[in-house]
Amino acid sequence: MALRLGDTAPDFTADTTQGPIHFHQWLGDSWGVLFSHPKDFTPVCTTELGYVAKLKPEFDQRNVKVIGLSVDDVDSHLRWEGDIGETQGTEVNFPMIGDADRTVSNLYDMIHPNANDTLTVRSVFVIGPDKKVKLIITYPASTGRNFDEILRVIDSLQLTASYKVATPVNWRDGDDVIIGAAVSDDEATTLFPQGWTTVKPYLRTLPQPNR
Repeated sequence: MALRLGDTAPDFTADTTQGPIHFHQWLGDSWGVLFSHPKDFTPVCTTELGYVAKLKPEFDQRNVKVIGLSVDDVDSHLRWEGDIGETQGTEVNFPMIGDADRTVSNLYDMIHPNANDTLTVRSVFVIGPDKKVKLIITYPASTGRNFDEILRVIDSLQLTASYKVATPVNWRDGDDVIIGAAVSDDEATTLFPQGWTTVKPYLRTLPQPNR
């Protein structure tokens, strides 16, 4: 059965380029991004992994651990890392799971037979400190992922986990937010004593509360 938002992210043990891990233990109290790529030594994934390596300080700042996966083994990943460093100008600085037996791929429903019955699709899972799945995005093999967008979504997820707000279209950290639909005006007065702007009774905006 496919994972859905709010499900507990399946736990597993696996070999990675940075040694064996027990996934939930490795996550600890951090957020996590688990992302799969179809195969080692492929062009789109080479650019993605290099870019994620460049973004690692941004993930660290948000208490997010990043880990990649493909159906190739760890030795293949390690050989590929040399090419990534050479072509992308950044050494890979996060672990990649070797999943030649497809154990993790099957747990996370990363193999879609209509796309390819042996290789993993280009999936992204954002996992909270509570080990629940907060975001699932799947891209076609021909389209590289937008990891700036994934960082943006993580900012929203972390903000809305702490405050009873939602983020509007194209929101970025620092922009105004929306009071959650389930929050009454009376409750909002307590939660947001600085006040808000009522555009419509169901659309109430205010400055980002942790700014």
